[in-house]
Amino acid sequence: MAFAVRSLRIFCRNIHNGNGNGALLSLRKSNTRLNLIKITERYKSTVKDNVPKIFGSLTNILVTSSSIPSPQQNLNEKNEQYQSNTNNEDEENRKQREKSWKRMKITLIILGVSFSAMGGMFIYTVSRPVYDENGDLVEDEFSHLPFFPKIWKRVYRELTYYKKLVQEPSREKLLPDPLKYPYIQPPYTLVLELTDVLVHPDWTYQTGWRFKKRPGVDQFLEAVAPPQFEIVIYTAEAGATAFTIVDSLDPNGYIIYRLVRDATRFVDGHHVKDLDALNRDLKKVIVVDWNANSVKFNPDNTLKIPRWNGNDDDTALYDLAAFLKTILATNVDDVRDVISYYRQFDNPLEVFRENQRKLLLQMQEDESQKQQQNSIKPLTSKWSPTFLK
Repeated sequence: MAFAVRSLRIFCRNIHNGNGNGALLSLRKSNTRLNLIKITERYKSTVKDNVPKIFGSLTNILVTSSSIPSPQQNLNEKNEQYQSNTNNEDEENRKQREKSWKRMKITLIILGVSFSAMGGMFIYTVSRPVYDENGDLVEDEFSHLPFFPKIWKRVYRELTYYKKLVQEPSREKLLPDPLKYPYIQPPYTLVLELTDVLVHPDWTYQTGWRFKKRPGVDQFLEAVAPPQFEIVIYTAEAGATAFTIVDSLDPNGYIIYRLVRDATRFVDGHHVKDLDALNRDLKKVIVVDWNANSVKFNPDNTLKIPRWNGNDDDTALYDLAAFLKTILATNVDDVRDVISYYRQFDNPLEVFRENQRKLLLQMQEDESQKQQQNSIKPLTSKWSPTFLK
């Protein structure tokens, strides 16, 4: 504004002095300057429009800046949120534990009631009086006792019976009496373990569980078949398993008797074979097994051979057949003497095979020496009777 006033004064002064051209030139210069000023003001207004504007007082600015949360406030909020989530999880876990404990208590109560009912039913069943078909009371050795001792004695008797049923053989004589003349009773009884002696349990992805036959088992059973040996299978396997295996293993019926788990005696966690209940003369009984615990009552009758693990190059049954044939051929009176000698070796069949080889060499040497002696006889021995005539 001051610039415009100054330009107007200069213009008036030039007119008063009679210098019209100068005044016009000054006016043009002033107009040019005014145009530049307007352009400059437009540019400034445009820049100001693009620059963010700050409205309000300093108090409003402080209030606005205070609304932005600080890092400490963020941390406190996160801690509070975490604590809240933790408390919620703890509360849920506590409720879940309470529900689990309630379910467990209900289950325990049901089990307790069930077992109590079963126990009461068992006690009533084994201790109740017995009546005959006419409805008369059958007295036993506890009938004269008072009520509670009578109940206890009868329950104890039944428990003892079931204990013997599990631990002892199912019968006193496991085999029938030996055959009498004119029937042929084999001179020796051969007791064989089934598992890992004649067969081996094997599992594959293709077949699942199956029992694999030992190499030479068919030839072995044929070699020792009756009337040479009375073959008995004596195993701790269950009858449902053993009978099926024996039927497939022995289609010719060389195996005469089959004794399974119910014929064993359960001692110290093992099913032990009781040869005393076999109803045979132990001097003529040969047991073939790999497990010493299953025959610990009669070790003198046991020929302990290595356990077969399913390998296809096994030849133990051929050696066993030769061993048994030798006992039969030599008519051994008490097999326990022979078995006691071979019981000191880890592999008695290998020792027997070596002894047989040495015996064969000795017999060949004796035969060759005998032939040599016969070929070197004096020539005069053949002609001496002629010369004496």
